[in-house]
Amino acid sequence: MELLAAIRDAGSISGAARRMQMSYRRAWLLVETMNSCFQKPLVETATGGRAGGGAHLTAEGEKVLEGYAAMMREIDDIAERYLGSLLKSSPLTPVPADSE
Repeated sequence: MELLAAIRDAGSISGAARRMQMSYRRAWLLVETMNSCFQKPLVETATGGRAGGGAHLTAEGEKVLEGYAAMMREIDDIAERYLGSLLKSSPLTPVPADSE
């Protein structure tokens, strides 16, 4: 999902790859894999030329990225609630620091 967000922000696969410090080839292969895993492509590319090339998220790509972000927020909320409940019922015991 990080790659989708980077493509959205950079406007190209190469720019996204640079931001994520990965090779263009790896980024391209990941995009191809993501596109093949969904019924509709998540990323569309345009070849270079006078107008320049680039890549952008499709409506489906935006939808998947937004859904993933919502899911992660929900997971964080659930984890926080459970951890808070766990700590109330079973408080942590401080671990003494090593005294050398």
